Amino acid sequence: MNLETYYEYCLSKKGVTEHFPFDQDTLVFKVGGKMFALSSLKKWELGESAVNLKCDPDRAQELRAQYEGIRPGFHMSKIHWNTVAINQDVSDTDIKELIDHSYELIFKSLTKKIQQDIRNA
Repeated sequence: MNLETYYEYCLSKKGVTEHFPFDQDTLVFKVGGKMFALSSLKKWELGESAVNLKCDPDRAQELRAQYEGIRPGFHMSKIHWNTVAINQDVSDTDIKELIDHSYELIFKSLTKKIQQDIRNA
């Protein structure tokens, strides 16, 4: 997966916005004002691409045991976030599914009104 594919996939989801809330390096994707994916642009340029994605805690443990490229979230809650290395042992299809999972977890945590606003946009 390259940066453009990652970027376009995240932005293709309903109600997603992009931000740089921490610095000019960390690209953050949000839905309903809440983060679901973030990544260092410099790391992509250096060939060390990875993304932080929210994950169900039980599933996060299973994924970390299954893949070398999935670790506890860097600079995030280690219980709820994973850092997923790109172009290692996690396929692009699986990465997209993990992006979907993260998006859905955040979307479901939004108020019913915000969910409805996003659906109707």
